[in-house]
Amino acid sequence: MPSANETMAENPRSQTATGHRSRTVRSQKIAPEGASANEQSEALDKVPSPPNRSHTPGHLSSKSQSSSNRHKASEQAIRSRSQSVSSKSAYTSPPPQSNPTPAPIPTLTLRRHEADPQAGSTNLDAEARRPTAMRSTSAIAGRATTTSSTSGTSASSRKASAPPRPRGSHVPFPPLQDPKTAPDVPAAPASGMYWSRAPVSGAPHTPLRAHTTTLVGSNVYVFGGCDSRACFNELYVLDADSFHWSSPHVAGDIPVPLRAMTCTAVGKKLVVFGGGDGPAYYNDVYVLDTVNFRWHRPRIVGDRVPSARRAHTACLYKNGIYMFGGGDGVRALNDIWRLDVTDPHKMSWKLVSGPSTSSSSGTNGSTPVKDTSRPRARGYHTANMVGSKLIIYGGSDGGECFNDVWVYDVETHTWKAVNIPITFRRLSHTSTIVGSYLFVIGGHDGNEYSNDLLLLNLVTMTWDKRKVYGLPPSGRGYHGTILHDSRLVVIGGFDGSEVFSDVWILELAVHAYYSQISHFTIEV
Repeated sequence: MPSANETMAENPRSQTATGHRSRTVRSQKIAPEGASANEQSEALDKVPSPPNRSHTPGHLSSKSQSSSNRHKASEQAIRSRSQSVSSKSAYTSPPPQSNPTPAPIPTLTLRRHEADPQAGSTNLDAEARRPTAMRSTSAIAGRATTTSSTSGTSASSRKASAPPRPRGSHVPFPPLQDPKTAPDVPAAPASGMYWSRAPVSGAPHTPLRAHTTTLVGSNVYVFGGCDSRACFNELYVLDADSFHWSSPHVAGDIPVPLRAMTCTAVGKKLVVFGGGDGPAYYNDVYVLDTVNFRWHRPRIVGDRVPSARRAHTACLYKNGIYMFGGGDGVRALNDIWRLDVTDPHKMSWKLVSGPSTSSSSGTNGSTPVKDTSRPRARGYHTANMVGSKLIIYGGSDGGECFNDVWVYDVETHTWKAVNIPITFRRLSHTSTIVGSYLFVIGGHDGNEYSNDLLLLNLVTMTWDKRKVYGLPPSGRGYHGTILHDSRLVVIGGFDGSEVFSDVWILELAVHAYYSQISHFTIEV
């Protein structure tokens, strides 16, 4: 039997066809097979006319026919078509106006003891032998890996398309919480910080870890990352006011699938550097224009470029992005490079702080001495720029989880260690500047993933723990956090077995006044 669209498309031409054909198509809906034209007309008069419509699929289809078929339909054909539409809509739902609903997102887990060739691990054999607490840092130091340099093999030769991403259904509006299944959360004072899960809606997205979360205006741009099976180069946008997800169409020179890269906002453009996928490490620079969603690769001027790496950090200061540390798959790094981003189409690199050097001393002249003038090489740390001071906290070299805090002055090019009596070990955490405080969320402490909230007072350089109310997220690392409208928004992450796609909100409440503190100095 023809579809509704095909039936209605044929109607305007039905006046030239025989009455038998018209009766056969409409026999089940209008009149018996042997009914006369007058009986059909009487039957139509008894049926209320459908509501007025600006156009129907039948009208749209008939417009594409040749001019020889554009005859004025008879009154009976028009009424027959109207009755067909009314009858059809009475028993069936209207045809979908968009793509069919995709399959739901499958549950994704990451097993620590299983070798997954697509999970992005640099050295699965070494990772299995490594202590449980440190298996997540295999991307920092391991066996020799495949690297990519700007002057080496072109990106087009390794442009492998990302695997199909799991797609769930579009959420038109955040579902209301069922009181019967809602968690029992104790009441909190109005002045207390409060955790809650964000009521998200919009486009479906994959669970992600080691992705980037960058705020431009009120939009959070989430790029790349991986789940338990593969890395991605997808771009998602979360409206930080309405918590609505969208997946814009991007064009241009799109990056390869990446994880553990950096993404820095420069005006309304995003600058992505480094990252990797599996055994591959890159040192490419990509720029995304958030106005037209077009990617491009800027021209790099000069011969000196940083080595390929991931798990590094990047902070913007006076038209320069300062990139620190990371790992190249063989060793951890602690050098600092500056990328001049004055011109988004022509950039240049400059080494501002070289890597650590070891010297020999002692009675026999062969005892190695560690360089204590700068932080040890590391990745999966955090970096925040406060004025001209770059604050480095935590991280790992692939074997040890660090608890130290270092400050680098980009004006004087000097490193200083911060002496803090009580310390906390962290890697794969997030740190966000809120006034004169550094808000550290989650991460791995060397033994397990945490959901603690730590506050580092940047004036007194002391750690502080505050009571937080509500229902906190589960312990996790490799997530992303941004500050917007007196809230910290946490996206995704990984707890050692599961990769998350959820969004959590930390209401700062009375602590929101911290963000108004802008005049203070860091003395170390």
